[in-house]
Amino acid sequence: MSVEKGFLTSVAQKCNTLIKLKQLHAHILRCRYNDTPYALAPLLSVAAISNDASFFSYARSIFRHLRHRNTFMHNTMIRGYLQARLPLPAVSCYLSMLRNGIAVNNYTFPPLVKACIALLPSFKVVGRLVHGHVVKFGFRDDPYVLSAFIEFYSVSREVEHARVLFDKTTKKDVVLGTAMVDGYGKMGNVDKAREVFEQMPDRNAVSWSAMIAAYSRVSDFKEVLALFAEMQNEGTKPNESVLVSVLTACAHLGAFAQGLWVHSYAKRFQLDSNPILTTALVDMYSKCGSVESALSVFQSIVNKDAGAWNAMICGVALNGDAEKSLELFYQMAASGTKPNETTFVAVLTACTHAKMVQQGLWLFEEMSSSYGIAPKMEHYACVVDLLSRAGMVEEAEKFMEEMGGLAASDANVWGALLNACRIHKNIHVGNRVWKKLLDMGIADCGTHVLTYNIYREAGWEAEAKKVRTRIEEIGMRKKPGCSIIEVDDEVEEFLAGDHSHPLAQEMCRLLDSILKMGTLENF
Repeated sequence: MSVEKGFLTSVAQKCNTLIKLKQLHAHILRCRYNDTPYALAPLLSVAAISNDASFFSYARSIFRHLRHRNTFMHNTMIRGYLQARLPLPAVSCYLSMLRNGIAVNNYTFPPLVKACIALLPSFKVVGRLVHGHVVKFGFRDDPYVLSAFIEFYSVSREVEHARVLFDKTTKKDVVLGTAMVDGYGKMGNVDKAREVFEQMPDRNAVSWSAMIAAYSRVSDFKEVLALFAEMQNEGTKPNESVLVSVLTACAHLGAFAQGLWVHSYAKRFQLDSNPILTTALVDMYSKCGSVESALSVFQSIVNKDAGAWNAMICGVALNGDAEKSLELFYQMAASGTKPNETTFVAVLTACTHAKMVQQGLWLFEEMSSSYGIAPKMEHYACVVDLLSRAGMVEEAEKFMEEMGGLAASDANVWGALLNACRIHKNIHVGNRVWKKLLDMGIADCGTHVLTYNIYREAGWEAEAKKVRTRIEEIGMRKKPGCSIIEVDDEVEEFLAGDHSHPLAQEMCRLLDSILKMGTLENF
């Protein structure tokens, strides 16, 4: 009995429950459509790539019991395994195709290469072998296959190989250009990424997103906003990924007006239901000091995931409301959303700023005992900071020793303890911490200056002089402080001692006149 493939595809796509999918499967078996592999292909496709675990499990069962399997079915299962984050079975499915003499095509390789990416860095050789197969089977010039390999070599930190592939192809379309921009971006090489981006004859929203994300990764948030403005001038409609990068930039720069515009744009084009975008909005409003707006957006999220809860908990903690932060934490647990590592960093930070030492220590214990989360360096750092800020520097030092002294890479933790020693004038702990930092070889300019001040303020002139001599001999320079302001939707950054701004002289004169006015008012 024959049936049109389009009909089965349409029916399969309407199966929104596993029961309905099984009913369709039973109908196909009863009507003997399964004499040809094409009859079950639409059913298999819907089940394999539905993002539903029960559907995918059923797809595996269907595939395992098939008497006839074609290229489309194998390709579908490779995609399904990739979506289910099972890269090894995806590669095994490809090997099964080869063993059984099933022809491969250009649709086989993009998901297969992505499976190889998921296996990095342990199985780099698998990706190289697949690349050899691509050349052997004649798909080396397919743009989607090429873009997948550009990503593979970029992620495996062999971006020079990716560039060779890109340069050799004569058809540098938007797909390949975007892949190369993204490859350089993920390596942090924004200059090369921008070079490729500027040379692209055609650019779409995905291309702009890749370039903007590259600047966001290296924290060049001013350039993120500048590039976004350029994108708008060219008339390219931003996608959700672009808006998330822009909101992240607004959060870091305090560009509240631009963040408001993005929110308005998202509402206008009905993008404000995207969970990643709404979480970015919560973060932006919180970091710009508008907690009420952040709470409003947060409350509008129907299905709040851990990311949304964490952004809101961090947001209220950042703005000094530790009680509200803890209240949200308990609401999160009560809602059925399991707190994760980031959640505990947020609540421990809230306790730190509010000097709620006992509450913070209790939460640290609860983290592993009640929630099964093993503490990481960030959590130990929070506890050290919690104790240090409360003036309990000896307890903080003891805690660090009990944790094995933490690692040499955790200079910020030791720096926090050293700063607490200065604030609370504990010269003896400060002296021990300084010596540990020297032994580990991680004392930077900041810790040198901090230690110098500790010794000088305690009257240890000889020790202070030694530290001062080290600073001069090594030629250390402290990174200048900076401030950022937003005026008329323009973000300006000012560095201490920097006079490169075109209006620097006028600003200095204005500041001088303001200072003089203040002096006159005091008489």
